[in-house]
Amino acid sequence: MEDAERRRSRTAVSTALGFVSIACWSTSIAFARSLSVRLGPVTAGAAVFLLAGVLGCGWQVFSRGGFRRILRMPRAYLWGCGAIFVTYEVALYLAIGAARSSQQVFEVGVLNYLWPGLTLVFSIPILKRRARLWLVPGMVIAFTGALLAMSQNRPLSWSGVAESLAGSPVPYLLGLVAAVTWGLYSVLARKWAGEADDTAVPLFFLATGVAFCLLRLVVHEESHWGTPALLELAFMALVPNLLAYSFWDFAMRRGRIILVAAFSYLIPVFSTAVTSIYLKERPTVSLWIACGMVVAGAVVCKLSISDD
Repeated sequence: MEDAERRRSRTAVSTALGFVSIACWSTSIAFARSLSVRLGPVTAGAAVFLLAGVLGCGWQVFSRGGFRRILRMPRAYLWGCGAIFVTYEVALYLAIGAARSSQQVFEVGVLNYLWPGLTLVFSIPILKRRARLWLVPGMVIAFTGALLAMSQNRPLSWSGVAESLAGSPVPYLLGLVAAVTWGLYSVLARKWAGEADDTAVPLFFLATGVAFCLLRLVVHEESHWGTPALLELAFMALVPNLLAYSFWDFAMRRGRIILVAAFSYLIPVFSTAVTSIYLKERPTVSLWIACGMVVAGAVVCKLSISDD
């Protein structure tokens, strides 16, 4: 009886941490864009993830007994989820940095936030969730919202989307890569390390920072350091990275994954609002409609999948 109570308590705490991580992530697009403008996206990524990795690994050494427990975690989780994590972060930062304007940053953010719905989709073959036919219209609605965001305030049409892609395809493609890889990470972390008591997220941060450093060797960027950049760097390393990703990792492995994923549907709305305030850029009406469609599509997907 006590074991069952502890399991319920652990599940509740892990689920709550997932909610906190979603709130933290709502700030990531705005601050990543601002820091990328000051330092360059590759330099910003290297600085953020190296700092987050050093702080996270330091906490692991002094408070959790070193890395032995981490290294005993399943290799599929360490290598597989680690590679997916690095791919996601590199794709997202490059997408944000390559955006031609603040308006395109909003559009890339909407694309990136297709991942809640994709998490549910990937949970079907990987976690053996059961789905109803509602899943198909749900994903159609979500992807239609993403296409509407890419239409850049023009009536939704294939020609309008094609024109946007022809003008600046890289941010959109990278945003889509980010959505797919984070959906995969969220589900595979549950499958490969669901019952483990530790997380390798600090190591994943370091690996991501090293990847950005290697990329920096071949990419020329001008960086303008100063107090604003340092403050944003500290915030990015601590809040939407070190805290949010660690909390999300536990939520995906030991919390109610479908419930947390359902709450994460609101990220496009939260993120767009925070980005609008921080970057002082007003989103278009069509972008808000696109956000609503992405949220609605994810909700329909949720209703089609059983949480058992």
